[in-house]
Amino acid sequence: MTTTTTKAGAAAEPAARETVLDARGVTMRFGGLTAVRDVNLTVNSGEIVGLIGPNGAGKTTFFNCLTGLYVPTEGEVRYKGQVLPPKSFKVTAAGIARTFQNIRLFNNMTVLENVLVGRHTRTKEGLWSALLRGPGFKKAEAASEKRAMELLEFIGLAHKAQHLAKNLPYGEQRKLEIARALASDPGLILLDEPTAGMNPQETRAAEELIFAIRDMGIAVLVIEHDMRFIFNLCDRVAVLVQGQKLIEGDSQTVQSDERVIAAYLGEPIDETPAAKTPADEAETADAAADETTDEADDAADAPAAEAPAEDAPADDAGADDDAPAEETPAEDDTPADAAKTAKDAAPGKENDA
Repeated sequence: MTTTTTKAGAAAEPAARETVLDARGVTMRFGGLTAVRDVNLTVNSGEIVGLIGPNGAGKTTFFNCLTGLYVPTEGEVRYKGQVLPPKSFKVTAAGIARTFQNIRLFNNMTVLENVLVGRHTRTKEGLWSALLRGPGFKKAEAASEKRAMELLEFIGLAHKAQHLAKNLPYGEQRKLEIARALASDPGLILLDEPTAGMNPQETRAAEELIFAIRDMGIAVLVIEHDMRFIFNLCDRVAVLVQGQKLIEGDSQTVQSDERVIAAYLGEPIDETPAAKTPADEAETADAAADETTDEADDAADAPAAEAPAEDAPADDAGADDDAPAEETPAEDDTPADAAKTAKDAAPGKENDA
């Protein structure tokens, strides 16, 4: 009985998780712009890790460094202990698959054919085998088609295997892109905004799909702007701000961090004047006393104002006397002239009469 209890307790203990992804000091510069600066991140097997941050924080650039689309300026990326080669197809062959923020499907190919594209890294048949279509090629083709149908069944699109990808609704196109990534049998899948543009029902279905992927033993690293979705989904969340990792931890730790809130909402402006300390008040009083003393000294040093000279009115009077008198019309001459004019005019009128 004791032995049975010990075994049960040992079975209940979680097994040590293998480190699937180990990014160390990843830095990406474009000329004078540093898009990602010294970012460290690990993802363990059976774990879902979220990567969040404001627009322009460098999340997709970091994804591109992990998957070989960009060669990091500094740092290294390891997958299960091996440094990844700086080639995207080699990264996929190593065991890392991804989806993109903007859906990148082959629109004029069927749903099944899109998934088969993702199987090319796992097939060993070459050019001549494909041209000759020998027994080995037919066997590999049948195995790939079987695996593709299993993945379509897994995401719920097996009944649309022969439909063109462009005719699928938006949410199903997102699922198809995930199925194509899973077709390469990855150990780690990177999802770049898998629920962008989805309604609440589609978002919930995507969440259940990601949990199912995790249950398959595939580690997941996901970028998302839907905070409710990311905090319900992830075991750990890392926050990027201006290309640097600000914080990493569980959902509760990240949500309650003031720096994260400030990064998303901005720093509040405190317009309340700060209370003056006794030292500040003493300094203000000293400054006022110094100012009063300086004013008194300036007043003492200033020359006395000259009193107005008593002769000034006299000078003003003299100036008035010297000024030429203004000519005014003689009032006495005006009536006389008028009378003379009237007298001269009278005889003229009589003669005219």
